[in-house]
Amino acid sequence: MLYLSQLLNAPILDQQNVRVGKIIDLLAQANQVGQGEPAYPSALLVEVEDDQQRQVPLNALERSENTWHLRYPIERFALQSENPGEDEVHLAQEVLDKQIIDLKHKKTVRVNDLCFDNDWRILGIDKSSLGLVRRLAPSWLANAINQPTYSTLIPWEDVELMSSTSHDDDEIERKPSSPLGSPASRSLSGHLSELHPADIANIVHQVTVEQGARLIERLDNETAADTMEEIDTERQRQILENLPPERAAAILHEMGPDEVADLLGQLPEERKQELLRQLHPEDSEEVQELLAYEANTAGGLMTTDYIALSQTRTIEEALAAIRKDIVENDVRIAYIYCVAKEDEDEDRPLGVVSIWDLLVAQPTQLLQEIMETQLIMVRPDTDPRTVAETLAKYNLLAVPVINEDGVLEGIVTVDDALDVLLPPDRRRRPTRMY
Repeated sequence: MLYLSQLLNAPILDQQNVRVGKIIDLLAQANQVGQGEPAYPSALLVEVEDDQQRQVPLNALERSENTWHLRYPIERFALQSENPGEDEVHLAQEVLDKQIIDLKHKKTVRVNDLCFDNDWRILGIDKSSLGLVRRLAPSWLANAINQPTYSTLIPWEDVELMSSTSHDDDEIERKPSSPLGSPASRSLSGHLSELHPADIANIVHQVTVEQGARLIERLDNETAADTMEEIDTERQRQILENLPPERAAAILHEMGPDEVADLLGQLPEERKQELLRQLHPEDSEEVQELLAYEANTAGGLMTTDYIALSQTRTIEEALAAIRKDIVENDVRIAYIYCVAKEDEDEDRPLGVVSIWDLLVAQPTQLLQEIMETQLIMVRPDTDPRTVAETLAKYNLLAVPVINEDGVLEGIVTVDDALDVLLPPDRRRRPTRMY
């Protein structure tokens, strides 16, 4: 087995045993990280005289014990570009001593060494203390402890790199976002995006704010939004402040209006207004309506993501409308609210129907035939504990918020209401800055 720590600074000799340089890094292709296929370094980075760096292909080397010889003159190999491409990973500079994501165990790990087999295949990350000792020990001792550590080896196919550039961890490369808000920096391998948003959020909590922002920025908009909704609100605020406005707005667009209002409510007024301007007009209007409510009220807890349908709709029509709303707006609801006319500016609910009742009703039945007319409701100024108690008392998954004129302002879902029952340090609900 070969270890990166033992390759670094190893001398490179020509065919006459004259030293021509030393190994300072190994290059790999970014698209080979975490892909499940065997991965190999694409070249060695060799420092020669005058501090020049040249890329040397692996097949240009011969190994004799711990000595490396070049098959050809060093001048034949290309000089390293001052601006390497984003598809290149410098294993020593970008991976060694850095944090990576262990996809299998869904956590971050510090890299103490990288391991290769004798054919240069990248086996994985050595996270063991032995890997650190190997680097610090004298060469004679390092060779003595050069034993496989499979129990502490993270396979290369289970690795996701934290850094998308060779910049320091406390710097985020600012690149223009596309009009759709997609990230312009190196994308994730895809495996991290396949984790549950709660697992990604847990990883974001394990790293610095800047690293977390970089990970969020590299996710697609929908996954980024789902992940943001699982993150502690203080960390949400910090990440949002580290994202370009266009990218932040693209992610906010995919989040529920109540979550957006909670998040923007933490920001300084200038930043809040900047992001509101970036949102679609309809989204911005909804969020601003929610921001008008005090935080510790039903109005502050509610979302405007609900479905109101005419009571004269058939069950078949209602189910079709729900499917359309889920596909187009990603509205996931437990109940629909029945109104006199759907085209009215202000919805005054006449009854409520659960999804379960819809599923067992006859397709030709009307909503008014199966709706529950005794509505359980709260007012916008109802305190959060009362809202939670109401949901618990009547075994509801959501409760409508009705103003004094009988107009439906929004709904409070059970997950948001129960949040107030958690200890303060466990809540995701923020304290608004107004």
